[in-house]
Amino acid sequence: MADKAVSTVAKPQMRGLLNAIIKRNLIVAITMAGISGFAFKQLVANERKRRYAEFYRNYDAEKEFEEMRQKGLFQSC
Repeated sequence: MADKAVSTVAKPQMRGLLNAIIKRNLIVAITMAGISGFAFKQLVANERKRRYAEFYRNYDAEKEFEEMRQKGLFQSC
């Protein structure tokens, strides 16, 4: 009965341990980089693109030029 109570501990992995850890870390790093890139595109880039489109939809260059000319910002006008 005393023999059944004793269990053996699994041997630690000695060969290829560094390669296994590097492989796991590389997979995690690539996955996190992909998720971060996708989140940045959705949250920042698309919002910035939408704001630029909205600004130039209502932008009147001639009106801006006349306002700057009347303020005296141009030396030649």
